Amino acid sequence: MSVADSTTADIGLPEEKVAELAIDKNDNVEKESDDDEDGEEEEGAGEGEKTQKKKRKNKKKNKKKKKAGLGAAGQTSPPSIPVSQLFPNNSYSVGQICDYVDDNKYRTTSEEMRARDRLSEQKLVDLRRAAEVHREVRQYARSVIRPGMDLTTIAEMIENGTRTLVEERGFESGIGFPTGLSINHCAAHYTPNAGDFVEIKEDDVLKVDFGVHVNGHIIDSAFTMAWNDRYKPLLDAVKDATNTGIREAGIDVRLGDIGAAIQEVMESYEIELDGKVLPIRPIRNLCGHNIGQYLIHSGKSVPIVANRDQTRMEEGELFAIETFGTTGSGYVQEEGVCSHYAKTSDGQPRLPSAKKLLHSITKNFGTLPFCRRYLDRIGEKQYYLGLRHLVDQDIVTAYPPLVDIKGSYTAQAEHTFILRPTVKEVLSRGDDY
Repeated sequence: MSVADSTTADIGLPEEKVAELAIDKNDNVEKESDDDEDGEEEEGAGEGEKTQKKKRKNKKKNKKKKKAGLGAAGQTSPPSIPVSQLFPNNSYSVGQICDYVDDNKYRTTSEEMRARDRLSEQKLVDLRRAAEVHREVRQYARSVIRPGMDLTTIAEMIENGTRTLVEERGFESGIGFPTGLSINHCAAHYTPNAGDFVEIKEDDVLKVDFGVHVNGHIIDSAFTMAWNDRYKPLLDAVKDATNTGIREAGIDVRLGDIGAAIQEVMESYEIELDGKVLPIRPIRNLCGHNIGQYLIHSGKSVPIVANRDQTRMEEGELFAIETFGTTGSGYVQEEGVCSHYAKTSDGQPRLPSAKKLLHSITKNFGTLPFCRRYLDRIGEKQYYLGLRHLVDQDIVTAYPPLVDIKGSYTAQAEHTFILRPTVKEVLSRGDDY
């Protein structure tokens, strides 16, 4: 989920009973022979006198290995099996591992760093579980999203799939933030409200941005889809720029330096549209961000253009590197009906309807972002006046759609990684991107 730079601007998966995963009870069991016998004869004290030693049976207990599970290959289509069943004993896949270099190279083999790494083991399990959900949901989504589908159907497909695979349980596990489905010149923060049935067209460029959390540890990852090959340079530009940002990131690295590297790569691309060659620009007032527990934006912004920010990345931090490329002006503004919101303070509203709504928001979402469809889903009705009051009182923050100039096209690519004491782990990396 994108964050605006504060220095410049701010297929339906039914919620059915999950099928049980059948695993042969005899799988992964190491069988050892229990019929080895010692039949050797011992010589007695007298010559020629032999005594037969009683045969002893070497009894060995069968040793059971931990069941590895079927992994992602055991998932159904559409996905319906919780990943905890596919990856028993918390055996979730480790993300892409990147060793530190230069002054931090020692961390890879340091015993002290390894000891510190073990202290965050449960957090890593949570993040890897969320990342596995993201990979499996998006793999299916990417295979079925096509022109003619409406955005509400797509959003509900992704969200219901996430709820099923992560075994949604309130603040224990669930959706990290509303599914962003932004088309063409709209770069971010668009999700359909009730009654919104905008359809994808053959020539559209669609950004898909969604999140998954386990115990408040959020995986934030996004990709762009287009059905016309002419947009390939735009999609390639953001992928390359995001991978560059990930490569440059590390402990003690300055945020401004990462932005400079991203900008250089992004601006090396161009695209031909309707006979005109256009430069691909980074959207300078959108950036990546660090992520806190239950906080999608936790204070640090990772620019995608060069600036003088001397803030450094630190050990243990979780970041989402996301880049946005555009054929337009390279600057977005708020425009259109708002759908994204998040509680950002603990103020006390005066309006009774706002008090009631705030209680419901706190109970169901806490500080996690939500949208109007989520309020509808938990049974809230006629809430708009109360919601407007909470926004006016700065208790809830509204995040309207962010758009470049009309007629332009924007693309996005995003991954979440953690700066472990020993290595950098790109948690959301998959075979797709």
